[in-house]
Amino acid sequence: MSMSFADLGVPARLVQSLDKAGISAPFPVQTATLPDAISGRDLLARARTGSGKTLAFGLGMLVQLENHPTTPLQPQGLILVPTRELAMQVSDSLRPHAEAAGVRMRLVAGGMPYAKQIEAIRRGTNIVIATPGRLTDLVNKGAVDLSRVRITVLDEADQMCDMGFLPQVREILDLTRPGSQRMLFSATLNGDVDGIVRRYMTDPVRHELAPEHAPVESMEHHIMLVHPADRSEVLARIASRQGRTIFFARTQAGVDRITAQLNAEGVAAGGLHGGKTQAVRTRTLQNLHDGVTTALVATDVAARGIHVDGITLVVQVDPPAGPKDYLHRAGRTARAGESGTVVTLAHPKSRRQVERLTSQAGVTPQVTRVRPADEALADVTGARQPSGVPWTEPQPKRSERGAERGSWRGPKRSDRGPKRGPARGSAPRGQKSVSGSGGRPTRRG
Repeated sequence: MSMSFADLGVPARLVQSLDKAGISAPFPVQTATLPDAISGRDLLARARTGSGKTLAFGLGMLVQLENHPTTPLQPQGLILVPTRELAMQVSDSLRPHAEAAGVRMRLVAGGMPYAKQIEAIRRGTNIVIATPGRLTDLVNKGAVDLSRVRITVLDEADQMCDMGFLPQVREILDLTRPGSQRMLFSATLNGDVDGIVRRYMTDPVRHELAPEHAPVESMEHHIMLVHPADRSEVLARIASRQGRTIFFARTQAGVDRITAQLNAEGVAAGGLHGGKTQAVRTRTLQNLHDGVTTALVATDVAARGIHVDGITLVVQVDPPAGPKDYLHRAGRTARAGESGTVVTLAHPKSRRQVERLTSQAGVTPQVTRVRPADEALADVTGARQPSGVPWTEPQPKRSERGAERGSWRGPKRSDRGPKRGPARGSAPRGQKSVSGSGGRPTRRG
């Protein structure tokens, strides 16, 4: 017999809010973790993006803070996430239920105006959803006091560590109330994440809810050997397919270049990387969600933690840096029990290198040498001839343009992790500009 939200300890008001949102039965991650989250236990869960974990920890917080009075500058709950996009997704997911529970929330992330965030916290908020960089900035400005935080959630903890935020995460946890509840959700529970568990959690209950990455057996994996002269046309044909596609490039310049080339061929594609304004990044994701675009070109950093339904094909324009990055990219597809296809484009001379990487990732791909009009390319990806009529993104509303001009002054270092030195500037093994790696240094992420 399946459990209901009420059976798990969720009060009637929140059950009604969930029903209104079309959520009638809990996901496995919610069934497993909600009783512990509501009871105040320290909680350690391995779960992937898209598994339903936002409601798992979010409902636990809302039940405990329902109709709780607020105090200026002093939130009682903190949700820490690695990226602005994920912070926005968490906020959007929890907001209607927070309103039903009489709980005030505030989103705190880089790329958004300081003044509004500071004023909201000064007035008082129960829960702050934050990226480590912006929250650290506000703490240093005296705009927020974390000493009364009694529930802290670390969402996508492994990604925060991978992005270089571990020192800031530790500083933030040191400022919260000693002995308070901590809940940690992560795709992996080793390395730096294990260090956080040992230092900041007390007898946590552990839930192993998913493998570290989306199961590779639910995907088809392919390496396509493409001559550099054919890469632009191959990309345009793949991007013209039916269905949603994510293309991964190594650098910001590569994302911009590929997006522009696809648009020129008639493909409705958007680009996502850390150098774009928050308003543009938000609109890009919304365009994909709404079907305005069908292709997204992104860097690894920008795509971390993003959950977009219906991605049926992942194309790695630049091979990933390692097996972990391969699995992260592949995990954008084959979600919620669906299947997906992962294609890695490679120069013929780099075949052995890419095969070694996929082997380390536990994948045995099919290797095919392709030209733009080959039947094999169409069979695997659904590639077809692009229209050739340049595509232009619909102009944003005047209010959105104003937000882009006035609310952002370049990507903040504090929200992109510590500076790691200059990026490498050469394309791997003869790849031309479509690969995103031209002849000069380009910014990653």
